[in-house]
Amino acid sequence: MLSKTVKGIGDHYSARRVITKWQIARIAFYISAFTVFVLWDYKIAFTVLNFSVCGFYGAAVGFRLLSAFIAFFNKPEIQITQEQLAAINDNSLPLYTVLIPLYKEANITDKIMGMIDTLDYPKDRLDVKILLEEEDKETQEACASVDLPSCCEVIVIPDGQPRTKPRACNYGLECARGKYLVIFDAEDRPDPDQLKKAVIAFSIVPDTTACLQAKLNYYNPDQNFLTRFFTLEYTAWFDLFLPGLHRMGLPIPLGGTSNHFHTDILKQLGGWDAFNVAEDCDLGIRLTNAGHNTKVIDSTTWEEANSRLWNWVRQRSRWVKGYIQTHLVHTRSPLKTFTNLGAKNFAGFFLSVGGLAGVLLLNPLYWLILTLWGCLQWKLIYFDYTDETEQYYTVWSQLSWVFFVLAILLFASNFALILLNILACQRRRLWRLLPYAILAPLYWGLISLAAWKGALQLIRKPHYWEKTEHGLDSTHNSSSR
Repeated sequence: MLSKTVKGIGDHYSARRVITKWQIARIAFYISAFTVFVLWDYKIAFTVLNFSVCGFYGAAVGFRLLSAFIAFFNKPEIQITQEQLAAINDNSLPLYTVLIPLYKEANITDKIMGMIDTLDYPKDRLDVKILLEEEDKETQEACASVDLPSCCEVIVIPDGQPRTKPRACNYGLECARGKYLVIFDAEDRPDPDQLKKAVIAFSIVPDTTACLQAKLNYYNPDQNFLTRFFTLEYTAWFDLFLPGLHRMGLPIPLGGTSNHFHTDILKQLGGWDAFNVAEDCDLGIRLTNAGHNTKVIDSTTWEEANSRLWNWVRQRSRWVKGYIQTHLVHTRSPLKTFTNLGAKNFAGFFLSVGGLAGVLLLNPLYWLILTLWGCLQWKLIYFDYTDETEQYYTVWSQLSWVFFVLAILLFASNFALILLNILACQRRRLWRLLPYAILAPLYWGLISLAAWKGALQLIRKPHYWEKTEHGLDSTHNSSSR
């Protein structure tokens, strides 16, 4: 009988607390200092603020583009040849644990069996844990009604809070018997040889490598406009950005599936943070913080791209909320994190986690400010100037060069985004999606709206896990968290 709790991570690295008193005090200090600055000279204050934020924004976008360029011209991910795969003796392969967390997914138990069958790995060396929630009777009954292979074990997670995927995975980790461990979602279609590739990769990478991240992509890119944009985004992230981080030796924010771990190291770290809704991103940073690293392996797991707008918004808002949680957790003691990670890794973490969330939240604000500035400047040209409007116009004129710099930054950033998506088209030969690469700024505007939803939800329901409905592609019927 499983207990209601499992040994997890310490409070310092848990998102159970959204923000600490010290973080609140630091924020209050910054606001107070800026207020004093504004009272002294508001034009200088807003100029300094704008250039500080622009510097952060530009650094985050430039960092992502740099990482993508490095991966595009080097292809640094670990590549396993067919000759290496053919040389494997199946009898020498280690036991491999596969965690498959399910929640309200009774209709896809047969697909899970199909996924397990397609894995090119000896079934007697698989330790598959199907993780079900206690209150999800329908999925439990569905699993009981099928003839599960002998390598599969159903684990029912005791009811408790938070009811999240990482909490379920921690129970699976507690029971894991394999030397290595991987997570697959219910709708995943990993390359059949992915586990063998991971075993070979672990044998050739340094001992400090605790995790291998496989690439993720979508099998339904042409379903509608949203899936086309989503496919480009995933290709840019997993085929370019993460391999670039790999090449630079920087912390890698993990994807939610197809991460392959040394089981013992994962247990030593306490598994996943059950209170972080982007537990994968957080774990990638904690691995680096503990002296380990993550590499990217050249193997793909195919998923279903979200094809309905509100369903996509819920999923994306959860991801951004989790990135904000991760940033807050790892900046509770910034000096300690800086010391543990080192300057290079700290900068990589800051720009890839906080930087991503920050850019998404700043986008609509900056575009709104720039639009207002342009409209007001245009109107003021035709005003009959009174003393009041003359003073008003003078203020805007004095700040015009600030807004001009902002305009250049936004247009340059959007050009970088378009270029990133064009590189993604080339990497996967997705030339039919090239028109959508050019329209990528529209998609990023949509992501920013979802980001604000996640940020606001962090205040009201920080640990709420918004379930994502899948099985919306008529040719692939499945569902997942």
